[in-house]
Amino acid sequence: MAPSVAEIQSNDSSRKVENVATKQGLPVNTVEDKGPSYPFYVPYFDLTEKFPPTEVLEFSDVGLRANPAKPNLLTPDVKLHHLSPYLGTEVRGVQLSQLSKEGLDELALFAAERKVLLFRDQDFKDIGPDRQIALARHFGHIQRHPTSGNVKGYPEFHVVYRDAQHDFFKDYLGNDRNNYTSWHSDVSYERQPAGTTFFFILDQPETGGDTLFASQVEAYNRLSPEFQKRLEGLKAIHSGVAQVELSQRLGGPVRRQPVEFEHPVVRTHPVTKEKALYINQGFTRRIVGFKQEESDFLLKFLFDHIAKGADFHIRATYQPGTVVVWVSARASFVFPALGKLADDGIVPPG
Repeated sequence: MAPSVAEIQSNDSSRKVENVATKQGLPVNTVEDKGPSYPFYVPYFDLTEKFPPTEVLEFSDVGLRANPAKPNLLTPDVKLHHLSPYLGTEVRGVQLSQLSKEGLDELALFAAERKVLLFRDQDFKDIGPDRQIALARHFGHIQRHPTSGNVKGYPEFHVVYRDAQHDFFKDYLGNDRNNYTSWHSDVSYERQPAGTTFFFILDQPETGGDTLFASQVEAYNRLSPEFQKRLEGLKAIHSGVAQVELSQRLGGPVRRQPVEFEHPVVRTHPVTKEKALYINQGFTRRIVGFKQEESDFLLKFLFDHIAKGADFHIRATYQPGTVVVWVSARASFVFPALGKLADDGIVPPG
C-alpha cells in the first residue's frame, strides 16, 4: 500500500535506505540506521512494470473441503487464545510452512470462522519467496497490486513500510486530519476482491505498529432486522481511482488502469454462510440507485457503525515471527498504528 524504500547502500557501520523513485517525488527515508533485516523484501517500484486487465477466474473456497474437526491444524500441541468472542485468535504450536494440504484447507475454514488469526513463532519469513507464494496459492490466485511496492521479480508481494520520516499514510489521507486511521478492506474495488491474506512481520518498532480489525459479520448482526432487510439487495460502487491518482501524483507506478466495480452491500460467506457488511471507508464510494445525499447519509452511518464498534474490534499486535491470516470479506482493518513497520502481504482473491 505504501511507496517506500527500494535500494540498499552499505558501509562498515550502517546502511542507508533510499527510494528507487526519489527522482519521481515519492516519499523517502534518508535516516541512517542499521537497515532492514530482510533487504530482499524492501519495496520495489518499477515504473515500466505493467499488468493486463485482471481476468475473472474460477474460484472455490478450499475451506469447503476441510474437515470441520481440523485434526491436521489444531493438533493436541496447539494452544489457542481467543481475543474476542467475534473475531481474532492467537495460535501457538503449529508451523504454517509445515502444514499438509488438508491442514491448509482447515486453515481456510478456521480463518473464515474466526476472521483473523495471529500465528506466533513462525518460520514463514525465512522459507523464501517461492515457498511463500506456493503456500498462498493453495487458497487461490494471487492478486497483484496496481500501485504498491512489491518485491523485485515477485509482483505477488505487497510490501508495507512506515517510520517517523516516511509516512505515506498522511499523503494518502491528507494532512488536515486529527488522526490517520482509515478502515478498509483490501482492493475491494476489484471484480474479485481479496479473500484470505497472509501478512508477516519483518521489522517492527519497540512500541506501536499494531493493526485494528473489525468484524463485518458482527457489525451486520448488530443492525435491527428491519434495517438488515433494507440493506439486502443493495449494491455499492467500489473504486480504485483515488489510489492510482495518488501514485501518479507522487511519480509512482501505475501497473494497471484503475477500475470500479459494484458489490453487494451484504455478502454471504460460501463456507460459514454468515452474512457480513461489505462496505469500507477506503474504497466504497456510492450506493447504486441512491441520490448522492441519500448514499452519503447511509454510508456515513455504516462507516461510523463499523468504526465505533469497539466491542467487535481487536487490536492485533506483532512479535518476531508473527503471521496474521485474515479473511478480507469478513474483517475490515485500519492502517498500522504509529511506529516502524515493514511487512509483506500475499493476497489470494475471494
